[in-house]
This record gives sequence, C-alpha cells and structure tokens, in this order.
Amino acid sequence: MLRLALTLLCLLAAPMAAETTPLIKLQTLDDSRGWQAVGKLVLGDHGFCTGALIAPQVVLTAAHCLFDKETGARIDPAQIKFLAGWRNGRAEAYRGVHQAVAHPDYVYGGSGQLDRVPYDLAVIELDQPVLTTSVKPFGIAAAPARGDTVGVVSYAQDRADTPSLQQACNVMERQQSGVLVMTCDVDFGSSGAPVFVIRDGVPVVVSVISAKAEVEGQQVALGSALEIPLARLMADLAAGSGRRGAMGNVRVLSGGNATGAKFIKP
Repeated sequence: MLRLALTLLCLLAAPMAAETTPLIKLQTLDDSRGWQAVGKLVLGDHGFCTGALIAPQVVLTAAHCLFDKETGARIDPAQIKFLAGWRNGRAEAYRGVHQAVAHPDYVYGGSGQLDRVPYDLAVIELDQPVLTTSVKPFGIAAAPARGDTVGVVSYAQDRADTPSLQQACNVMERQQSGVLVMTCDVDFGSSGAPVFVIRDGVPVVVSVISAKAEVEGQQVALGSALEIPLARLMADLAAGSGRRGAMGNVRVLSGGNATGAKFIKP
C-alpha cells in the first residue's frame, strides 16, 4: 500500500497533456450511438460491473468482477448477465454467459495491490452472439503512452441505469509493469469499463478500468495495457477453461471488500 502511495505521488508531478472533460450521460438514442457495445454486467446479487463487446460473443471486463467481493469465491457464470447498451431500463441485447475467464496470473485478495492491476482482465463468452446491427464490437489497439488523451464509457453506483461518457482524460504514466495511471472519472461499478482512443474516427479499446486511487485529494484511475494479457485470455477462452467447474489457475488469497478489490485508496 505504501509503495502505491509513493508511486502515485511521484506521478502527480507530471504535466497534463490536455484538459479533462466532464462526464456526459448517454440518455438518448442519439447520445448512445456508437457506444451500444458497452454494457452493464449484472453479477447475480453480487452487484454489477461494466463490460464491452470485442467480438459478437465476447465481452471484455476486469477480472475482479468475477469474484464475490465478500467471500472471494468465483461467481457462477450462470448468474452473470450482459445488458448491451443498457439505458433507462432497456438494453439493445440481453445475454447470459457460457463461460468466464480471468487472467491466470490475477490474484484476488482483500486489499489493494498495484501489482495485480496488469492482470486485472477477464473475457466472457456469451451464451449467444450479439448480432444486432446497432451493436458493433470494438476493436483493440496498443496501450497509449504517457501524455496521451483517452476516454471512458462506464456505469457506476450513482448512474447504474445510464452510461456516462468522458470524452477526454489523460494518461499520467504508463509503467513498465503495464499499469496505466489516468485522470479518468470512475467509481464503484466502473470496473471493467473500456478505455478508448479514437482512430480514424472510430473508438478502439486500449485499456480496462481496474481501480481508482486517491492521493492528496486527487483521484486517478488505474488500468491495464491489453496486448499480451488479452492474447493469453483469448487462448484460455478457446480452450474452455472458464466453464463451470474449470476455474483455471486463478489464486484466491482472501475475501474481498469494496475498498480493496475494485478500488485502491492509499
């Protein structure tokens, strides 16, 4: 915990590349156009996270979303639902889950650890593909560099029924471990939200929200670079390692809590 605090204190001295924009609620069809592949992941009675389609039948989210925050146990995939483009009580598509795979190097525990963030990734195979023309899966691109501008679309505890778009926040640091430190505005429920950049007019995902940290009153968001971890995850998904009774190599160290697994507050 102390190491995280010292690291972030150093990062806060870095200059910002651009102004951070406020959250915009995607309340109407026009507002939401192009973002319908972001959805709400309902985790049975364990709460919710945010996820994004990266293929018609594959959702990208955070690994800790697959665990019960009270007990540390894996959530049965049969309890998870993906609501694509969920807005004001309606979704573009409703899907159940066939299997869910957390990165095998992710360790679930009850207290925040910076070294977990690079592996805080999961992929979920839906029970049926989403083929609705209005829902277009996002592409994946290389992680941004320090000083780059990114954006986020997410749900959160105070906006559970309508997603919000932050068009511009900044990458304060990209660490060698793969941890991205960003100025993005996230809260409980934002875990798993896609971090994107615009390439040729199209949003592509470059990271996933893992946690938030607060240092001397300034909030930052933590995310993972995607390239290498995602390749491993897709291979595990293809092998069927996330089906019921096949939990792979994920290690559980202890039960979770709201200030630990989802959000890090030094």
